[in-house]
Amino acid sequence: MSIIEWSLAAGLVLLWLLWVFLRRCEALSPADWGSPWHNRLVGLTVLFCRRFHRLPPDLLPLPAEGPVVVASNHVSGLDPLLLIAASPRPLRFLIAREEYERFGLTWLFRLAGCIPVDRSGRPERALREALRVLANGEVVAVFPHGKIHLDSDPPRKLKGGAVRLAQRIGCPIQPLRVEGVRGEGHTLLAVLMRSRAWIRVFPPLDCRALSEQDCLQQLTQILQGEPGPESVIG
Repeated sequence: MSIIEWSLAAGLVLLWLLWVFLRRCEALSPADWGSPWHNRLVGLTVLFCRRFHRLPPDLLPLPAEGPVVVASNHVSGLDPLLLIAASPRPLRFLIAREEYERFGLTWLFRLAGCIPVDRSGRPERALREALRVLANGEVVAVFPHGKIHLDSDPPRKLKGGAVRLAQRIGCPIQPLRVEGVRGEGHTLLAVLMRSRAWIRVFPPLDCRALSEQDCLQQLTQILQGEPGPESVIG
């Protein structure tokens, strides 16, 4: 065979291997995100989180259907990837508009169905969209600290959006804590540094019979790592 023929054959083999890999990634997606290519990206995220960051394969105990607000602490830029990799349902993240419009990443956030929040302008638009999403029976994911916040940082008051959404719709809040991230406190560095990450899962909060302040206080105690009932994915 000539060099051209060998190159063509090698190229076909590589394309086949790439296709097999992508199909494998699609099969790894724990949730159906609506399209094969979307599921392949999620499957690649699962592979990355489980192999590189050693996230256990256990999935979050979300109800099979119906609206849910997922509320987590926020220690790094790796957190949303870990939640996506562990969720049996697609997650619609509330994300600051300045992050949503970060150069080169807007397409990815739009593909993931993220909801941009204009914190300096009209944040109520994002809340209305989140209410619409929940009313359609989807899952909204929120980082109530509003930005990266470590347990060693001074206490920071949680934003009340997660509680207001849950009370307006009448759905549970699923509290979580991301732990074990090696590059905590950083956005990109946390993604690149190998971790032994896990997600700590707490009993759902039913805020329908509570005041907004009481429910927010319970959520604050959980996300700030105060003792309470829990289970660990990892």
